Amino acid sequence: MFEYENVKIHWLGHDAFLIKAKGMNIYIDPYKLAKSGLPKADIVISSHEHFDHCNADAINEVSSENTTLIGPKITQSILTDQIENKREVLELNPGEHLDVEGIKISAVPAYNIHRFRDPETKTPFHPKSSGHIGPILNIDGTRIYHAGDTDKIPEMENLKPTIALIPISGTYVMDVPEAVEAAKEIKADITIPMHIGRGIGELSYIDEFKAKLPDMKVEILDLEED
Repeated sequence: MFEYENVKIHWLGHDAFLIKAKGMNIYIDPYKLAKSGLPKADIVISSHEHFDHCNADAINEVSSENTTLIGPKITQSILTDQIENKREVLELNPGEHLDVEGIKISAVPAYNIHRFRDPETKTPFHPKSSGHIGPILNIDGTRIYHAGDTDKIPEMENLKPTIALIPISGTYVMDVPEAVEAAKEIKADITIPMHIGRGIGELSYIDEFKAKLPDMKVEILDLEED
């Protein structure tokens, strides 16, 4: 767990996080939740529709009749039809903003530029046209950017969040060298590597990533298990 002023950030593996702030529990991309006794969610944000980011089993595990579900247009059918308990489902697309009980949530795009499902047709794993998001939470001035599944993209330049959660595992997202360059572009006060663990990539990439950014504050979170 990492604590910064008014927020506590728990890494649940892969791209999954539990953020506790303002008496609320906010999950981003819950997936394969091995930790027991997790609190019920006030907010669940899914960055895109893939099973390891908008996972109905994991969301059902933490949701209740008081949970607000948030995601881009491409996630709406999953959040609406496959989640049993919820208060409401809200749509958040790139460039849009929401305010949920004092938590300001905005989104920038998340997409691949040079990682392709089909190299011949140059079909990306995460096309920009799909409308996937990198959500940004503003919690009383503490801005947390979860980059989602993405390569280094122009929209990252000078985002300057307080905390940036960025993927480093390669194949579907940035590898370590590209993530290092992205971190320099984003210019967060604190950078936390993700998209690792739960069978994705090698945990050793985390140390490699930190070693390549000696002049930046990189926090390595423990993977929270039972």
